[in-house]
Amino acid sequence: MTARPLRVGLVCPYSFDHPGGVQNHVLGLAQHLRAQGHEPFVLGLGHAELPGALAGRFTSAGSAVPVRYNGSVARVRFGPGSAARARRWLAAADLDVLHVHEPLTPSISILALWAAEVPVVATFHTATPRSRSMQLAGSTLRGTVDKIDAGIAVSEPAARVVRRYLGRDPQVIPNGFRWAEFAGGGRSTGGWRGGDHPRLVFLGRVEEPRKGLGVLLEALPAVRAVHPDLEVVVAGTGQRALPSWVRRETSVTDAGKAALLAGADVFVAPHTARESFGIVLLEAMASGAPVVASDLPAFTSLLAHDRDAEVGVGRLFPTGDAGALSAAVLEVLAARDVVGAERGRRHARAFDWSVVGPAVEDVYRRVLEPAAPRVADPADGARDAGLATARRSAS
Repeated sequence: MTARPLRVGLVCPYSFDHPGGVQNHVLGLAQHLRAQGHEPFVLGLGHAELPGALAGRFTSAGSAVPVRYNGSVARVRFGPGSAARARRWLAAADLDVLHVHEPLTPSISILALWAAEVPVVATFHTATPRSRSMQLAGSTLRGTVDKIDAGIAVSEPAARVVRRYLGRDPQVIPNGFRWAEFAGGGRSTGGWRGGDHPRLVFLGRVEEPRKGLGVLLEALPAVRAVHPDLEVVVAGTGQRALPSWVRRETSVTDAGKAALLAGADVFVAPHTARESFGIVLLEAMASGAPVVASDLPAFTSLLAHDRDAEVGVGRLFPTGDAGALSAAVLEVLAARDVVGAERGRRHARAFDWSVVGPAVEDVYRRVLEPAAPRVADPADGARDAGLATARRSAS
């Protein structure tokens, strides 16, 4: 890494008033960079209260507008006013390197990219094969793509989308998280992790069909037929009618999420589409909760089932198949596999910011010092470490 601290601009195209995976990743990376002595500055939409040493380092480019985008609702902002704010922010921050996230989304990331006069690193989060923004970029935004000095994809499925439409080969660096914040959950010494009754947890925006809550609700009667005392917790934002026996948590703090996962006997991720990573799966595994997830490419890759299904962590079921989901949940509750849970903890640790953050810093070093050698891809290291651990545990 360069000897001096770097001034790094991080741009998120989505509103911080409605937290999501990209927003959390940007804030987590900013915290890591500041802890390493760098000077991170964040440009985003809405409002964000950055903690501790990051206080005062967030600049808002204005409020966001909800629009239908890539089959979902994105809260973005685009226009001359936002472009002017991006230019003023760039001038005031006096950056060494600009790091834009989802650089081709019609929002402030692309506006900052257009205005940049410093080296640019771009992280691609989208893993949707039919992404409209990527299709458009590949055909009409070649000059914009050429401004990117180094590309990062958060998963191999996301990297395939970049290769397909942009003809670039990004380095795969996974999303990071703070493993220790979730690893404090107590190990079960008898009974269920959730107390006197088994506990199943779902976490996600309940009104968004792709999060798969409908699939889970269809699967639950079969599970409750075997475990009539099952406690079902649905946590996350949004409004949706739910059965009376479902416990609803509408506002979950970071500490509350960690506590909820620490008491989960099974965590279910029944998502049906457009997932590029799956950080909540890692949070659940770090807490020691067994994970049951749909076999979306991103989840398959994250749980290390793409290389050797015999030693992957967690359990996968065919996406959208409620019967297979109920069977997988029943198997997990019957097995109560403490060894498998510990294997999941170790696998998740490979995605801690202490591993992921230095890999991102290395990309900054290479765009500033092009002759510098590239270090090993941490995504490969994380997957290899998880597989090696799984093999040792299975033997």
